[in-house]
Amino acid sequence: MEPEEKNPESKYGDPRKFDPTFKGPIYNRGCTDILCCILFILALLGYFAVGILAWSQGDPRKVLYPTDSKGQFCGQTLNAKPLLFYFNILKCASPLVLLEFQCPTTQICVERCPDKFMTLVKALRKEDDREYYKQFCKEGVDMTKQAPEILKNGLCPSILTPSKNFTRRCLPALETLKGGVVVVGNKTTFTDDRGQNINATDLLEASKKSNVVVEARAVAMRIFEDYTQSWHWILLGLVIAMLVSLMFILLLRCLAGVMVWVMIIMVVIVIGYGIFHCYMQYASLKGQAGSDVTIKDLGLQTDFSVYLQIQQTWLAFMIILCIVEVVIILLLIFLRKRLLIAIALIKEASKAIGHVMSSLFYPLLTFALLSLVIAYWGITAVFLSTSNEPVYKVFNTTECMYSRDTCNPETFNSSNITTECPDAECLFAFYGGETLYHKYLILFQFYNLFLFFWCANFVTALGQVTLAGAFASYYWAFKKPDDIPAFPVFNSLGRALRYHTGSLAFGSLILAIVQVIRVILEYLDQKLKGAQNKCAKFLLSCLKCCFWCLEKFIKFLNRNAYIMVAIYGKNFCTSAKDAFFLLMRNIIRVAVLDKVTDFLLFLGKLLIVGIVGICSFFFFTGKIKIVEDAAPSLNYYWVPILTVVFGAYLIAHGFFSVYAMCVDTLFLCFLEDLERNDGTADRPYFMPERLKLSSTPKRPLESQTHR
Repeated sequence: MEPEEKNPESKYGDPRKFDPTFKGPIYNRGCTDILCCILFILALLGYFAVGILAWSQGDPRKVLYPTDSKGQFCGQTLNAKPLLFYFNILKCASPLVLLEFQCPTTQICVERCPDKFMTLVKALRKEDDREYYKQFCKEGVDMTKQAPEILKNGLCPSILTPSKNFTRRCLPALETLKGGVVVVGNKTTFTDDRGQNINATDLLEASKKSNVVVEARAVAMRIFEDYTQSWHWILLGLVIAMLVSLMFILLLRCLAGVMVWVMIIMVVIVIGYGIFHCYMQYASLKGQAGSDVTIKDLGLQTDFSVYLQIQQTWLAFMIILCIVEVVIILLLIFLRKRLLIAIALIKEASKAIGHVMSSLFYPLLTFALLSLVIAYWGITAVFLSTSNEPVYKVFNTTECMYSRDTCNPETFNSSNITTECPDAECLFAFYGGETLYHKYLILFQFYNLFLFFWCANFVTALGQVTLAGAFASYYWAFKKPDDIPAFPVFNSLGRALRYHTGSLAFGSLILAIVQVIRVILEYLDQKLKGAQNKCAKFLLSCLKCCFWCLEKFIKFLNRNAYIMVAIYGKNFCTSAKDAFFLLMRNIIRVAVLDKVTDFLLFLGKLLIVGIVGICSFFFFTGKIKIVEDAAPSLNYYWVPILTVVFGAYLIAHGFFSVYAMCVDTLFLCFLEDLERNDGTADRPYFMPERLKLSSTPKRPLESQTHR
C-alpha cells in the first residue's frame, strides 16, 4: 500500500521529513546566486553611467518650450519673448509637418501675438504701424526698405492676422459662426501683399496641423484647474482612506470572522446601491429631449458631463455592476464551504500581524523605493529624448536640388545654395545628431526601460522576502509570542540584503525580460494597426496573450520562491522548485483555499474603495447638505472623485498586500507543517488550533504513512 501512495507524489518530490532541529527561518545561511548579484551591481553601475551621460547631454527645455528657426528656446534663451510666431501659418498644412514635426516656414520668438489685421505694405506707410509690425520680423530688419525687398529676403511676414496663444504658439484666433462659417476677426477671406486670397478655413486646417494638441490642452487645463481647487479635499479623502484601511486591519485582528462576513455583505450592498442609483438616473432621463442619443453618435466630447445626460451611459454602468454583483454572489454560493477555512487563515494572519505590527509600515519603504526608481527612470528618459542636437535643413518654395538637405545656418548665406535657389532658407528642422552617442541613443532608451523593470521588480521582491521572513518567524515559533525573535522585520530585511540580493535579482531579471518582451509586442501591435495582414495580427494577439499568462505565472512562482528563500536560505532555482513541488503536492488546497483568501482580501479592498468613492461622489457633487457650501466649484467633478478612488485603492492595496503576503507565507508554512509533523507529542504541529480543525483529518495519517 505504501508504494501506491508514493507514486502519485513522486514526480513532485517527496514530502518534507521530520526535523527536530528546524525552528523556522534558518540563521546560519550563505550567499546565494552570487553571479547574478555581481551582474545586477554591474547593471546598476551602467544605469548610473547612462543617467550621468543623459543628464550631461539632455535639455528638458526642448520638451517644455517651442523652438524658433535658429534653434533658440522661446521664453528661455530669449526671456522677454516667450511665444512662437509663424511667418506663414498656411505652410503648416503641409504633410511635412507630420513627418518632421516642424512647419516649413520662418519662425521667431515674440513677446505677444498680433491682435489685428495688417499687411507689410500698409505697415510701411505709418510710423506707428511700422514699429508694431517690426516686432514680428527678424531682428535687425531695416523697415525703411521697400516691401518687395523685405519679403524677398524673408525678413518679415507678408501679413499679420489676429492670433491667440495656444501652447506658447501664436495661432489664428478662429471662430465658428452659426452655419459652420469660419472667421478670423469677423472676416472670412483676406488678401496679402502678394495678391493671394487667403480663406479662413485654410487657416483652420493649418492651425490644426501646427498644433494637434490644442483641444487636449484645453481639457488638461480644465483638469489642472480642478486640481488647484480641490487638492486639499483630495488629500483629506486619501487620509480618510488610510484611516479606514488601518481601522479595517485593526478590526480584522480582533474580529476577523465577523469582519469578513460584514465585508462580504457590505460589498454586496454597496454594489447593489450602485445598481439602484444607475437605474434611478436612467429612469429620470427617460423622455427628456436628447437623452436617447447613443454614445457612438455623440462621439468624443471634451465636456465629459455630457455623457451623464444620456440614458445609454447609465444603462452601461448598471449592466456592468449587475454582472459584477452576480459573479460575486455565485462565487460566494459555490465557495461557501471553503470560506470557513479561509476565515481561519485570515484570523491567524490577523494574529500574526498583531504580533509583528511593524510589518504594516514596511509598504512605506517599498513605496519610497519604487518612487525613487520611477523618478530616476522618468528623468533619465526625458534627458535622453532631449539630448539630440538641432538639425537645420534647406526649406524652399520652388523646385531646388538641395531641398531638405542638412545645412549650417552660419555658413548658409555664403554657400552656393543661395545662388542656385534664391528663395531657399536654412531653418531649424528637428533634434537629431550623427555622433556615436546619437546613433546608439535608442539602445540607451531600451537599457533605461529594461533596468526600470528590473529595479522595480527587485524592490517588490525585497518587500516580499522581507515580510515572508518575518511572518515565517511567527509561524515557526512554538510558543507564541514568547518564541518570536525580536525585530523580525528588521532581521528579515538584513538577511535578504546580506545573503539573497543575487536571488532577488535573478527572479526580478526573469520577470523583467518577459515584461520587456510584452512592451515590444505592444509596440509592434501599434505599428501593425493600420496593416491589412490578418495572419500577422492574429499571431501577434496570440503572442501577447501567451506572454501575459507567462508573466502572471512567473509572478506567482517568484512570490512563493521568495517565501522559501526567506525560510531556508537556498538559491532561487532550488527555492522555486521546492515551492512549486510543495504547491503541486497540495494542489487542491492551493486551487481553492489560497484563492478564496485572495478573493476575500480583494473584497476588503473593494469595500474600502467603495465607501470612500461614494462619500467623495456625494461631497464633490454637492449632495451632502451639511457641507454643500464647502464643495469646490469644478469643471469636471469626476476628476477629484477618480483621483480619490484611485488613491484609496493604492492605499488599501498597500495595507492588504501585507495581509496577502502574510496569508501566503502562513499557507506555505501550514503545508510544510502538515508534511513535517503529525500532531503527536513527539512531532507536534506548530499551527494553532483553528488551523488544525481546518485541515483534513486524513492528512496527518497520510504524512505518517509516507514517513
